[in-house]
Amino acid sequence: MTGIDDLPIRDELRGKTPYGAPQLDVPVRLNTNENPYPLPEALVRRIAERVTEAARTLNRYPDRDAVELRTALAAYLSRTAGHEVGAANVWAANGSNEVLQQLLQTFGGPGRTAIGFEPSYSMHALIARGTGTGWISGPRHEDFRIDVDAARAVIAEQRPDVVFITSPNNPTGTAVEAGTALALYEAAQAAKPSLVVIDEAYGEFSHRPSLLPLIEGRPRLVLCRTMSKAFGAAGLRLGYLAADPAVVDAVQLVRLPYHLSAVTQATALAALEHTDTLLGYVDQLKGERDRLVDELRAAGCEVTDSDANFVQFGRFDDAQAAWRALLEQGVLVRDNGVPGRLRVTAGTPAENDAFLDAVRTLVKEKR
Repeated sequence: MTGIDDLPIRDELRGKTPYGAPQLDVPVRLNTNENPYPLPEALVRRIAERVTEAARTLNRYPDRDAVELRTALAAYLSRTAGHEVGAANVWAANGSNEVLQQLLQTFGGPGRTAIGFEPSYSMHALIARGTGTGWISGPRHEDFRIDVDAARAVIAEQRPDVVFITSPNNPTGTAVEAGTALALYEAAQAAKPSLVVIDEAYGEFSHRPSLLPLIEGRPRLVLCRTMSKAFGAAGLRLGYLAADPAVVDAVQLVRLPYHLSAVTQATALAALEHTDTLLGYVDQLKGERDRLVDELRAAGCEVTDSDANFVQFGRFDDAQAAWRALLEQGVLVRDNGVPGRLRVTAGTPAENDAFLDAVRTLVKEKR
């Protein structure tokens, strides 16, 4: 049998494992930051209508520039994120991961480097590696905030081509202040200049305003979003960016032909028609997230302040053993490899109750 090590794969991919979380058949799955609420029936019907319309022309290629969708996304951002943008500022792709990949294909690549401040979203490093971009791990404080002074020093020394800022940060839930983002942007421009990417995949769940207004007058600043989380559309695979129109023009140099199917575009447009309803679910999840923080602390756990739809908690002498103990009680959470800590997604009230009961049992048994 031929194994992967017998194939002529690139050296930087040897010994690596694919990104992913265990999908186990347990009663309570809170490990992948999905929105637990199914789409409302009115939206399901509207999707069916939109897809039916699209199906009549599936013999033709879709709109390769997704103009109608980009216009709708721009309207959504302008209304909810505190800054007016137009279709020329917005680009969409198959999940925010494809957006990130296109950015790294365009602005990274062999002989270039990207920096992220870890622990953070592990796909930043994985996509960098996949595009031949060197990866630099930047510093954080013990409370998981970005160490601004140390970050400036690393940027000045390493002169990366791409800088990732994740707010709220995954897996910690930590939000980034506008002043911090600006300080890193200015450091990056002084060093190279570089493209700075703010990953706001969980932006709708934050207590803080979006960092979208920062793109004004900063042509090398990009903000990324997704419909997977706040829109409850993880199965749709639709992500997008907002930036100077020149960035949108640049990523089209590497986009695959007709990369967004007509069905994907139709489904996303239907979801954007129901924004107010879907953001109502976001408000419910924000309340549940805050309840998880309070209840976990009351149970004796150390909890990182969260602006996302998940919570990082601990500390455990053996995080993997704690993960297994919760799993034995029918609750699946995420072990992201942060020493002594686990991450739980905010679920429905019943799911969260089951999780909290399991944690209380775990803590009681450890005493």
